[in-house]
Formats: sequence, structure tokens, C-alpha cells
Amino acid sequence: MTKLTFRSDDSCQYDLLSLGEVMLRLDPGEGRIRNSRQFRAGEGGGEYNVARGLRKCFGLNTGIITALADNEIGHLIEDFIMQGGVDTSRINWLPYDGIGRTVRNGINFTERGFGLRGAVGVSDRGNTAASQMKPGDIDWESLFGETGVKWFHTGGIFAALSSSTAELVEEAVQAAQKYGTIVSYDLNYRPSLWQDIGGPRKAQEVNRRIAKHVDVMIGNEEDFTACLGFEIEGQDENISSINIDNFKNMIERVVKDFPNFKVTATTLRTVKTATINDWGAVCWSDGRFYEAIHRPDLEILDRVGGGDSFASGLIYGFLSTGDPDKAVNYGAAHGALAMTTPGDTSMARLAEVEKLMRGGSARVVR
Repeated sequence: MTKLTFRSDDSCQYDLLSLGEVMLRLDPGEGRIRNSRQFRAGEGGGEYNVARGLRKCFGLNTGIITALADNEIGHLIEDFIMQGGVDTSRINWLPYDGIGRTVRNGINFTERGFGLRGAVGVSDRGNTAASQMKPGDIDWESLFGETGVKWFHTGGIFAALSSSTAELVEEAVQAAQKYGTIVSYDLNYRPSLWQDIGGPRKAQEVNRRIAKHVDVMIGNEEDFTACLGFEIEGQDENISSINIDNFKNMIERVVKDFPNFKVTATTLRTVKTATINDWGAVCWSDGRFYEAIHRPDLEILDRVGGGDSFASGLIYGFLSTGDPDKAVNYGAAHGALAMTTPGDTSMARLAEVEKLMRGGSARVVR
């Protein structure tokens, strides 16, 4: 059991770099995808959202490693990334063939859900530029050895896009650890990404291989089961909430199997309706569990990106304080606030996160 140690400020250009796909998100607002005649455009991606949250809310220097097709949609996505303050210099631009036969940009249609109607995501991401990334595309030795990165983040969504992206993740995390960069990985299991390439069995094969090179593993109970093969003992699959003691027992088995994990963290969500969830989080570090403030009956406008905002708050907490208790509370508060606004990405400010951590109310500010 080892605590996290970070590279020095003067040896690193980046506080965090993420590796993942960034898609154009099209949001029908209060309506349905099938009936909408207009959509609100934005950007999103599981790994990217973490970098954006750390830059926009927490003020850290972050960048995204990804690939985009060189067309108007790609440059619209780039413009959104620029507005979020995330460095775009690491984007690989692939020539566009005019119709998307060889390369495309990913599009994600997302309904927020309301009440008894759950959120719905419909991705159109086949043959995207990011899915074609492969080992050898990035000079990791130069990036980690010379440029310098304190924290590297990637996850199971990007690893599921193709066999070459999974291989690229393995190459990246090994290079990061070689130079003392902290590696975090969000399992982020998406059944739709794995169903045609082997389902949970393939997800476990890929993710267990990557997990051997991870310092901070993030995921919920479904992620640990589907991606790493650990079941919660005594858990009724028909119950939407989880027994926290049973979950902790599972995590203890996880860290025994992967002794390289220095931190393991998860959100704890009980879905009552699409707009009312119980919300909390727990973090394992240095042999102890730390639980965030529990928030029952949290009202939600848009749940997409809540887990990514938890991850960015958690990372900020570790980088700024080194305290697991504070880190998990930064994560839980940031994730809660992110779900009160539309879009994948956070609109919260650090002062708002810290006010919520102190138990601040929702009274009007003026």
C-alpha cells in the first residue's frame, strides 16, 4: 500500500493529460431525439470531460490527446474544446475523404430523461478518427520524459473503440509509469461498445490487462463486475441501491488482485427516478475507506458527465491536498453540481464546489 507521490511542478508542463475520443453532443433539451427539430450542440467524451473539468472548474493546466477528421464538424468540436480551456495542440488531424468512407467524427445524441423516463444516449461513432489511433502514433517518451505530465487519465470507453485503441492505452500507461506520472483509469463500462466484440468477457480481457499499470482505478459496481470480473457478494441484482459493506468487501478483493492500485474510487448512486437520485462516493486509499457526504434525493437536470466530474474533483483533491477524505468529497460535490446543468461538461466553479462541501445551501446568491 503506497500513497500517491507527484512529479514536481517545474518538471511538468501539464497537470493532467487525457487520452480519449471527443464527440459532438446533440441535445434535444426537454424533448425526445425521435421528435426533435432542433438540438443544442456541445462536446463530450468520458476521458475528455475530466480534463475539461480540471481546467474550467479547478484551474489546472490540462490537455487532450485525441484524433479528429479534418472537416467542419471536427473544427466545431475543436472550437468547443478551446472554449473549455483544454490544450488542443495534441489533436491528431486525419484527412477527410469528403463523405466519411474512411474517417469520420463521432456524434452523440443524448436525451436527459425526466421522472420515470430514463436518459438515453445514441452514438454514431463507427470508423471515427479517434477509433483509428494506434501504437506508435504518439511519442510517449518525449511527452512524459521531456514535456512532463503529473497525471495521465484515460478509460474503458476509449479502450473499447477498437483493438488498436486498447493497444495504444497499454502503450501509454506503461510509458507514463516509467516516468513517475500518476495513471488513472475510469472503467466506464458501456455495453453497447462491447456487445459486438465479445461482451463482458472481452471487456475483462482488455481491462484486466490495462489495470496492471494503473495507480488510481475509478468505476461503479457495474464497472468492476463487467470489466474486472468481481461480483458484489450478497447483492440482489434486482435492487437498484448497493449495500456499502458488501461493496467495500468487493474492493478489498479487487486491490488484493491488483496490488498496484494506490487508490480506488467509486460513485454510489441509487436511481429513484431520472431526476431524483441518492448520491454519494467512497474512496479506498492506503488501506482505508473514506466516504463522501451522502446526498439523498439529489435533483438532477442532466446526469451525463456526473461520474466524469466526480473523477476530476477527486483528482484535484489529491493534487491539491493529498488527502483522500478531501479528495472524495471534492469529487462527490463536483459531480453533484455538474448534474444540475445541461451537457456532458461541468459549469461549476471551485468556490461553489467548496461551498457545497461545507454544507452550503441553495439559497439565492446576489
